[in-house]
Amino acid sequence: MSLSGLSLSRWRSLDPPAARRLARQAADRAGGQVTAVETVEHLGAPLHRVRIACRGREFALIPGGEVTLGFDADGRRLPPGLEAGYAESAEQGYGYGPDLRSHLAQVLSPRRTVTVPTVLMAVEAEKLAAPPAGTPGLLAAEGLRMPSSDEWEHACGAGADTLFRWGDTCPLDRIPYGDDSGPHQQPNAFGLRIAHDTYDAELTSEPGAVHGGDGGESVCGGYGAVLAWLPLATAQRNPAMAEFVYGPDGEEIYEEFSTRPVLAL
Repeated sequence: MSLSGLSLSRWRSLDPPAARRLARQAADRAGGQVTAVETVEHLGAPLHRVRIACRGREFALIPGGEVTLGFDADGRRLPPGLEAGYAESAEQGYGYGPDLRSHLAQVLSPRRTVTVPTVLMAVEAEKLAAPPAGTPGLLAAEGLRMPSSDEWEHACGAGADTLFRWGDTCPLDRIPYGDDSGPHQQPNAFGLRIAHDTYDAELTSEPGAVHGGDGGESVCGGYGAVLAWLPLATAQRNPAMAEFVYGPDGEEIYEEFSTRPVLAL
């Protein structure tokens, strides 16, 4: 089977020996070396997790194909604790709209079906070495590129349709910053360290979307637990943060932002 036709559903159907063969094929094509192949439980079924060392980085294999992304805030039942927590923040003047659903409708990407390629994606995001406008050129010099917003969401959620990559709930007795035991500290299903730090802000090839964090705004602002966790939501695009990053103020502190290099296969 070729890597170009590797969909997430097909990847999940492979047995471990077949997964290892494709992992070696991907490593050979990238000029790297397979460092790990393991099988984990994800969404009630096995999912293979592959790591490949290449070009001084560690990458995860992200199968592509037709995938469904985004979050349907109106059609999904939300945990009562989240709605109650948001209501407390809204009473203090925080958030977008009078209730959680109206807030989510403004900050999350809509439910949609897209097609994404199979790629290698860096396990760790990297701080920018140049302003956002110059970052694609620096990566291209290494044969790399920034992920698209769709690729980032797919890589983060790994097929899950939940609010966060780990489910629809989050700890409401604490904020994610400084919490070493929360679900955000665990690698995701593909083995990425992603959506784990609200002080981070990962840029993609789309200027209107910043993923994985809001630069610490929600934590520093004391917005409440729910709003402190939501920047880690898979479909969260942090539009206000994106406007800041690509504005004149963001240009001065580009080293505070990051991106996640992608190697095409």
